[in-house]
Amino acid sequence: MPDKKKGQDRINLLADVAEMYYIDGQNQEQIAKKVGVTRSMISRMLTEAKELGLITIHINRPLNINHSLSELIRTKYNLQQALIIDHENSKLLHTLGEAAADLLINLLKPNSILGTSWGTAISATADAMAPQKTFPGIKIVQLLGALGARIQEYDGHGIIRKIEEKLGGEAIYLNAPYLVENHKVAQSLFEVHSIRETIELGRKAEIALLGVGSTALENSPYYLAGYISKEEMLSIQEDQAVGDVCGHFFDIEGKDRAKEFQSRLIGIKLQDLMRIPVRVGVAGGPEKVSPILGALRGGYITILVSDASTMQAVIELDQTSNQE
Repeated sequence: MPDKKKGQDRINLLADVAEMYYIDGQNQEQIAKKVGVTRSMISRMLTEAKELGLITIHINRPLNINHSLSELIRTKYNLQQALIIDHENSKLLHTLGEAAADLLINLLKPNSILGTSWGTAISATADAMAPQKTFPGIKIVQLLGALGARIQEYDGHGIIRKIEEKLGGEAIYLNAPYLVENHKVAQSLFEVHSIRETIELGRKAEIALLGVGSTALENSPYYLAGYISKEEMLSIQEDQAVGDVCGHFFDIEGKDRAKEFQSRLIGIKLQDLMRIPVRVGVAGGPEKVSPILGALRGGYITILVSDASTMQAVIELDQTSNQE
């Protein structure tokens, strides 16, 4: 027991030193005099506090919003809002996640219903959430069944749980696989009370947080997570699908594709997804150019968070595809 108390006293002292240095703004010499140790000892204590996880550092790098391109995209594709970032470093997903998280915090209100899918962009958004307040009564609803992947970014339950921890409120899980063997199995699962209840709540969402997926084998979450075969993914491509939003595939014109595949999905129906008033799409990178264009043409999203390089490529593809 004495050793345990001694260890706790040490941790408390390290926390006090860290607070004086990082919160109160005192220098190491001032802290050393108060604690009764040398200045070099304070330096070592701060290092120890970091190693123990008592100190975490978050850099709020200002987002460089390209206002002219944002307005161009908003008007060209009839969006409620476009947030296009001039991005220069290598951490594109992290930057897009920060931008989407800030935007969501401004959109949400107490008692809001937020529906969300899963994927790398959604995971990055959840990671970046650092609200100054919680939202009493908020519900976070899973709109698409679980992928069952060990890859964290594709774990729908984990992402929902993370958002719940950041925002407060209540997480509503869709406890079903996202894809089943056939249409009949899908229909029977929709009759399960807990699944039906979650889907019905998802229909009432005021805001949906959505990624924009690609059908390319090297980028498809469904294929990379080992959930569907290469042959099935190629058949989806053969049906001219270039991307998906919340499991609903579309071609470059935004037209609904891979309908047999979608009949096996456990999640919100396309018509119900499209009725959600605010649908925030988060995507960027060369592999997302065609999917973003298809999503914009099809009206799958009402707010877009992306980067300038990607969106300039989207505009170029839009122009060339219209000329063909």
